[in-house]
Amino acid sequence: MPAFLIVAATAVLLHARNLIETIPPHRTLSSFPTAIAHWTGEDIPISSEQLAVLGPGDYLMRNYHQGSGFPLNLFLAYYPSQRSGDTIHSPQNCLPGSGWTPLRSERIQIPRLARTSATVNRYIVTNRSEQMLVLYWYQAHGRIVSSEYWTKIFLVKDAIQLNRTDGALVRIAIPFESPSGDKYAEEQALAFAEQILPLLDSYIPH
Repeated sequence: MPAFLIVAATAVLLHARNLIETIPPHRTLSSFPTAIAHWTGEDIPISSEQLAVLGPGDYLMRNYHQGSGFPLNLFLAYYPSQRSGDTIHSPQNCLPGSGWTPLRSERIQIPRLARTSATVNRYIVTNRSEQMLVLYWYQAHGRIVSSEYWTKIFLVKDAIQLNRTDGALVRIAIPFESPSGDKYAEEQALAFAEQILPLLDSYIPH
């Protein structure tokens, strides 16, 4: 089924089931740890203009530092409900809108507990002389998904079966300088992702 039909079907079904949704207890993103392994976090304010674009939800923008290297940026967006059209904004749209041009994209694996792994998106983007590595994925109800297409399908499925449309975007970004610097940036981003994956379950409810 073409992607636009999935999006259209999603809108119709979500509006048709105008019920009070079930949202399990969870922590607010503002309480996400500022100290993670050897990283120390510093919050970045999100402007009212940005919040207006993002829509109703819970958001966190924070830079994590370790030593004198480039800071690693973490962006979390949790939507308690996506019935009224306030859906997760894909970085594929947001990054170009902020002046970043995609150079390469692929999907990679993040190791998880119990010898399992999660598939996430890996992007290299550029803005004039700056380059940045971005990892991102969609997360809801204990499920990690890299595909926006499948995220929409699961959204409809969970709305029907669970009466839930909550979900989140997790994005990790780190700049680099040298042509081969993306390898080191990826190592840092993956190490950080492995640390936060077990923590996210308290903030993005199963």
